[in-house]
Amino acid sequence: MEHLSTRGLPRLSWIDTLYSNFNYNNDGYDGDAAEDRKSQDGSETMPFIDESPTMSPQLCARGPDGEAVSPTPPEGLLPGGDIEKGLEMKKLVLSGFLASEEIYINQLEALLLPMRPLKAAATSSKPVLSMEQIETIFYKIQDIFQIHKEFYDALLPHIQQWDDKVTVGHLFQKLASELGMYKAFLDNYKRAVETAEKCAQANGQFQKISENLKVKGPKDSKDLTSTVTMEALLYKPIDRVTRSTLVLHDLLKHTPKDHPDFPLLQDALRISQNFLSSINEEIDPRRTAVTTPKGEARQLVKDGFLVEVSEGSRKLRHVFLFTDLMLCAKLKKTPVGKHQQYECKWYIPLADLTLQTLDDSVESIPHIQTMQEHEIDEMKNKICGLKSDIQKEKTKGQSRVVDRLRKKMNEQESCLLLHSPTIPFRIHNRNGKSYLFLLSSDYERSEWRESIEKLQKKDLQACVLSSVELQVLTGFCFKLRTVHNIPLTSHKDDEESPGHYGFLHVIVHSATGFKESANLYCTLEVDSFGYYVGKAKTRVFRDTTEPTWNEEFEIELEGSQCLRILCYEKCYDKSKLNKIDDDNEIVDKIVGKGQVQLDPQTVQTKNWHMDVIEMNGIKVEFSMKFSSRDLSLKRTPSKKQSGVFGVKISVVTKRERSKVPYIVRQCIEEVEKRGIVEVGIYRISGVATDIQALKAAFDTNTKDILVMLSDMDINAIAGTLKLYFRELPEPLLTDRLYPAFMEGIALSDPAAKENCMMHLLRSLPDPNLITFLSLLDHLKRVAEKEPINKMSLHNLATVFGPTLLRPSEASENSKAHVTLASDIWSHDVMAQVQVLLYYLQHPPITFTELKRNTLYFSTDV
Repeated sequence: MEHLSTRGLPRLSWIDTLYSNFNYNNDGYDGDAAEDRKSQDGSETMPFIDESPTMSPQLCARGPDGEAVSPTPPEGLLPGGDIEKGLEMKKLVLSGFLASEEIYINQLEALLLPMRPLKAAATSSKPVLSMEQIETIFYKIQDIFQIHKEFYDALLPHIQQWDDKVTVGHLFQKLASELGMYKAFLDNYKRAVETAEKCAQANGQFQKISENLKVKGPKDSKDLTSTVTMEALLYKPIDRVTRSTLVLHDLLKHTPKDHPDFPLLQDALRISQNFLSSINEEIDPRRTAVTTPKGEARQLVKDGFLVEVSEGSRKLRHVFLFTDLMLCAKLKKTPVGKHQQYECKWYIPLADLTLQTLDDSVESIPHIQTMQEHEIDEMKNKICGLKSDIQKEKTKGQSRVVDRLRKKMNEQESCLLLHSPTIPFRIHNRNGKSYLFLLSSDYERSEWRESIEKLQKKDLQACVLSSVELQVLTGFCFKLRTVHNIPLTSHKDDEESPGHYGFLHVIVHSATGFKESANLYCTLEVDSFGYYVGKAKTRVFRDTTEPTWNEEFEIELEGSQCLRILCYEKCYDKSKLNKIDDDNEIVDKIVGKGQVQLDPQTVQTKNWHMDVIEMNGIKVEFSMKFSSRDLSLKRTPSKKQSGVFGVKISVVTKRERSKVPYIVRQCIEEVEKRGIVEVGIYRISGVATDIQALKAAFDTNTKDILVMLSDMDINAIAGTLKLYFRELPEPLLTDRLYPAFMEGIALSDPAAKENCMMHLLRSLPDPNLITFLSLLDHLKRVAEKEPINKMSLHNLATVFGPTLLRPSEASENSKAHVTLASDIWSHDVMAQVQVLLYYLQHPPITFTELKRNTLYFSTDV
C-alpha cells in the first residue's frame, strides 16, 4: 500500500525532487512570513471510494510505516492451484488482513486518546474545545473502534488454529452488517474535518495535539510509535471501507464454492458493494469542489502545469480553473518531512477574465527569457546520455550512482520543459494586469480556451476573496488537483514504456461531420521529451464539408507515446491586422482535435493500421504504421543506375554533364521562389505520396517535372531534396572523410579548427564539394528569413547535418558507431549537426578560393 497523504492520495516524491533540484522561485514573493504561514490544508468534499477489485491487500506484509503492502505470493501458492493450495492462500490473505486490522485499530485508538482529556477539560474553567466540537470531531469513532476490536479478537484465534474446516464467513458477514455505523461517520466527515481545522487555527494547544498524535506500531514491529496528524487519522475509516471490500474479493477467489464460508462471504460482499454504491452516489463528483462562504460549490474544472512569463523569466506554475475563477499557484519550499503546500501567485474571477489574441510566436512578445536552439539540443543530448548511463549502472547494481544520475536527468528535463514552450496564451483581468503563459502546442492552448469560454457562458458573478479565503482555497488546491505529475522521464516507473523511437508513417484520409463548407486542413503533433511538437500539415481542402486528403507523412518519433490530430478552418479575418507587416492576418480556427495513444502492439507492425479520431462531431480517418529509425535512415544503393536516387553523385553529374545534380538545382530554385517564407520549411514533413511521385519523376526524367514542381506543395519539394541526400549510397561529405570531420569539429583551438575544416572541404571530390557549397548558400538564404519561417541556422543544421554526414552501412565508420534506436541525440548525431553548423556560420566559401588557397595545411586524410 502506498504512503497516503492526509486525504488518501498517493504522496508523490517527484515534486519534492523537482522543486529542490531546480529553482523556479526567484520572483521576489518568497518572504519568510509567507513561507512560514500555516496553510489551511483540508478538503470540503468526500473522497470517492473505489469499489472495484483492482487493488488487493492479499498477502500483506508491513511496510516501513506500518501499513500493509502486497509482496509476491510464495512459489507454489499462486492462484489456480488445487483446493489445498487455495485454502492456504486464503489463510495468507486473512493473515495479511488481520495485520492491517491491528494497524487500523491502533490508529483509531490514537485518535480516541485525546478525546477523554478534552472532554474533561470541556467541563473545567479552561476548556480547550467545547463539548459540541468534541462530539463533532470524534463522532462515531468510539463505535467503529469497538466493532473492529471485536472483529479482530474473534478472527485471531481462527487463524492461529487454522485448518481446512475453519470458517470465518460469519465474522465478515457481521462486519458488513455494521456498515451503517460508517454511513453515520461519512455523513459527518466533512463537518468533522472542518471543525478540527477551525479549532486548530483558533487554539494553539489543540493545534499541537492534532499535529502530534502517537500511533502504536504492531506488536512485532521495531518501530514503537509513529507521529500522525488528526486529519490523516480521520480519513482512515474511509480508506478501510474499500479495504474490507477488496479482501472479500480475494477470499472468495480462494474459497471453494462448496465450502461453508462461500455463501457467507458472498453475502458480505453484496452488502459491502451496495453500501459503497450508495455512498459514491451521494459524494460524486469526486474530490473536485470546495464550498464558498455563501454555501455555493466551487468546482475544479481543469488544472495543469504551465510556464508563466513573470518579469521576463519563465516560471513553472500549477494553474487551477474553478467554476468561478482561475488561480495560479506555485509549490512552496518546505522542510523535509512536512506537507507540500501551494502559494497563490494571483487569481482572476472568470467574470473579469478575458482571453487576448496574440501573434503566435515568442518573437512578437518582448522581454522573454529564451534559450538558443543549440542549447535546447545540447540538453536533449545530455538527457539521452544520462538515460544510457542509467541503464548501464542498473546492470551493475549501482543504486547510488543511478540515483545521482536520475537527479541530473531530472534537472535537465525540468530545464528543457521550462524553456521549450513557445506558443503564447495571454490571460487578462479587466480590473488589472495581464498574465502570459507559454504552451507547447496549439492543442493545449485550445483546451484551456474552450474550458474558460464554456464556463463564461454561464451567468457569472464577480467574486473577491479575502486573504483568509484565498489562503484556504490555495490549501485545498493540493488535494483537489487532478494533475499530479510533470511529464519527466525520471518520474516514470521502470516498467513504463519509454515510448517509440523511429518513424511513424501516417496517412490522413478524410474527415466528415462538417455542417458548413469551409477551407479545411489538419496538423499532426507527437510528444517528444515531455512536450508536444508539430510534425506535419495537410494541404488545404477548399470549400468542402467532406475533405479527402489521402496524404501520407513520415513523422520522426523521439520517445513518443501519443499522436494528436488537429483540424483547422483556414480563413482571413479582415478585422485583425498583422502588427508587423500591416497585412491581413491569417486566422486559423480549430474546429476539432483529438488524440490516440501509440500502442506498441498496434503501431509496431509491418501492416497499416486504420483508425478514426472523433472530435466535436467530426470524424477524421487515418492510417499509420511504424518503421525503425535504422531502417528508415538506411542508405541503399539503387540497382538502376539510370536514375538519380541511390546513385553516386559523381555518376549523376557526369551523366547530366553538370556540376550540381539537376534535382538539387530544381528543388532549391523552387523553394527559394515560393517556400523561403514558409513556416517550418524543411522541418515540416511533406506529403509522402507527393514526395514519392517527385522521386519517380526525377528518376525517370519526366518531361513534365517542371510543371509538377510548380503545382506541388512546397513541403513535398523540400522533403524530396532531403530524401535525395538521405538516399545517396554514401553521404555527401563521404565515408572516407567522416572520421576526420568528427575530429576536426572537436578541436578547441579556432585556428586549428579553421585550417582542418577548410582542408577537409578541399579534400572532397569536386561534384560533392560544389553541390555542398550550393546547398550551403541556399540554407543561408533560408535562414535570412528566420523571423518569418522560424528556421534558424541551427534548425537547418539539425535537419540536414545527419543527412549529409551519416555514414553508409558498408562503411567501417557506421559499424564503429552503432547506437541504440532510442539514441537520437547521440554524440555522433550532435557532432554531425555541429559540422554543418560550423560551415553555415562561416563567412561565404567559394569553390575557386577554396581550391586556390594554399594557406591551409595539406596532409593525408
